[in-house]
Amino acid sequence: MLVGLYGPNTTRKQAEEYLDELEMLTDTAGGNTVEKVLQNRNNPDVSTYVGKGKLQELKGQMKALNIKTVIFDDDLSPTQIRNIEAGTESKVLDRSALILDIFASRAQTAAAKTQVELAQLQYLLPRLTRYWTHLSRQSGGIGTKGPGETQIETDRRIIGQRIAALKSKLEKLDRQRTTQRKGREGMIRISLVGYTNAGKSTLMNALTETNVLAENKLFATLDSTVRRHELENHEVLLSDTVGFIRKLPHNLIESFKSTLDEVREADILLHVVDGSSTMAHEYIEVVEKTLKEIEATNTKTLLVLNKVDMMDQEQVVMMKDEYPEAIFISAERGIGLSELEQNIEALIEDDYLSRTISIPISKYKAIAFIHEHANVLNEKYVGNNVEVSFRIAKKDFKQLSHLLDTIGAESQVM
Repeated sequence: MLVGLYGPNTTRKQAEEYLDELEMLTDTAGGNTVEKVLQNRNNPDVSTYVGKGKLQELKGQMKALNIKTVIFDDDLSPTQIRNIEAGTESKVLDRSALILDIFASRAQTAAAKTQVELAQLQYLLPRLTRYWTHLSRQSGGIGTKGPGETQIETDRRIIGQRIAALKSKLEKLDRQRTTQRKGREGMIRISLVGYTNAGKSTLMNALTETNVLAENKLFATLDSTVRRHELENHEVLLSDTVGFIRKLPHNLIESFKSTLDEVREADILLHVVDGSSTMAHEYIEVVEKTLKEIEATNTKTLLVLNKVDMMDQEQVVMMKDEYPEAIFISAERGIGLSELEQNIEALIEDDYLSRTISIPISKYKAIAFIHEHANVLNEKYVGNNVEVSFRIAKKDFKQLSHLLDTIGAESQVM
């Protein structure tokens, strides 16, 4: 059973769409949704989320339909979880626990497994009391001195030690990733970002003709996948990253920050959106909010509305009016990919300069730098100087300018 609320800040239609998303999450986790329940409340009940009367009603429905698990579309406090479990006599999950469960089942690499375990333990730590309620009969109730409290304190210490060890392991893995990224510093880096299931992996496959896992389930991708791609005038590195989602658990964002460095350090972001969804606007807002949270808002961004083949004409017109700069594509059917690549090329060109410089032949370091980092268009020798015409990225030209300053006044930009 899936349970959600709507009220002053959420319409019933929005709440229904949120439960549809929760159903997709449940399906991804291997669950089968039997019933969805929405309640109109101004605020969640502090002890039972839905109120005692509604809780009894849920218990009756679950018993009649033989439902063993209830999942809430919000985060629950330890007290709420304990009271709902007692009131319904069933297993209770909140949104964060469900997402963490999916991440745990999807994690393949050492980095992803470490990140997920860290997030799970950070989620579990404040909720430990709930797991020891069975001892309350022996110890006279939670909060009294007894074996329950002793065991909880022991577990807290063990979990704290494990969290410290996982953080240390992640720092080591992060240093390895940083070294890998340094090896790609000369390349133009493009990251695909977007709401989960927007079609990022399908777009990655369509552009690079590779077989990155792409399936119609949430969070198919956890680890960053990097592929080289040849545009008409530039070779770029494309990276596919974990999808964002509404109410993404804070612990997950924290533990996945090293993975999301691919996004922060990218030269260009392709913000991929499922344009056919009625929630496209909210998806865009969620991604922009998450990008702000991970401090990746100053990067050049192209808005890419995917699944145009599934949009009706009215939707297309409306979205073009609202997002005039957006590029409309279908990664699945290859529609609009040439226009997308042209727009990427145009963004890259904005970051390039054309220059002609006369440099003394003896200043081989500057000449070598130009050959390594720039596209040399022409080169000729005039006396003791070499005159080089080239195109170079603005960030590399800053380095070259510094190098030329150390050479002296004989070098001149023409």
